[in-house]
Amino acid sequence: MSVMDVQHITKKFGSFVALNGVTFQLEKGEVYGFIGPNGAGKSTTLRILLGIVKATSGEATIFGKNVWKEAVSIHEKVSYVPGDVHLWDNLTGGEVIDFFLRLKGTVNKGKRDALIERFQLDPTKKCGTYSKGNRQKVALISAFASPSELFILDEPTSGLDPLMEQVFQQCVMEAKEEGKSVLLSSHILSEVEKLCDTVGIIRNGEIIESGTLQQLRHLTRSKIIVQTKRPIDTLHTLAGVHDMTKTNEQYELQVDAENLSEVMKQLSEHQITYIESLPPTLEELFIQHYEVK
Repeated sequence: MSVMDVQHITKKFGSFVALNGVTFQLEKGEVYGFIGPNGAGKSTTLRILLGIVKATSGEATIFGKNVWKEAVSIHEKVSYVPGDVHLWDNLTGGEVIDFFLRLKGTVNKGKRDALIERFQLDPTKKCGTYSKGNRQKVALISAFASPSELFILDEPTSGLDPLMEQVFQQCVMEAKEEGKSVLLSSHILSEVEKLCDTVGIIRNGEIIESGTLQQLRHLTRSKIIVQTKRPIDTLHTLAGVHDMTKTNEQYELQVDAENLSEVMKQLSEHQITYIESLPPTLEELFIQHYEVK
């Protein structure tokens, strides 16, 4: 049984269709990347999963329980971190962390203190004095110090500096190693690329592509950097070759996966002296999905 099972979720606000048939699954010990531009439907999907908003049609379950009817029971084993954390100004960061942990029924002081140190948070300061990044740290520490089995993270590193982003990524991988599951909505594509086993791309309320990073890369272009003894200026006329440029003696081009064999054959005929093949980054995948046709 999947930890999370979303089947044909539709959400309408009047005549506006915010979600249209969204379907995906999250397995135990998996990190699922949920990406898309603003207004694509990410936040609406997360609100439905958290039991805040009721879907117009379709069904979503977490731990086999209906997300709308059994939200309270589900939340006992779920931690949620939004992209903009609001805290109680007159409480210290440490007091807020302990409050959240007590809501889960237990306070693992050793794990809490270790996370406070790793995230370099001063827990004695009142939350009203915290920067956005420190408020995010409070929420992340509260989440990862809890015994939750599922983490729903919506732009969780918003406001964190690069060093703290690395600490966050380490925490996600540690949770995964413990068999816990993570649904990560992020616009930081390098973060998704490092952490996620599976990616779903949502646009205009619909999942337009999903799969492992390897599967998605198989459907898209590779970057080739090549140097040959003989000129290859006519290579750009071949099917599947895009954005060919020349810098000094090196050529750089994008090649569609289905045309890669023929392009490599043509390159070999020009006596290759140097070649480098790079898989596309998630950012390149993203741009291809959202470029204006």
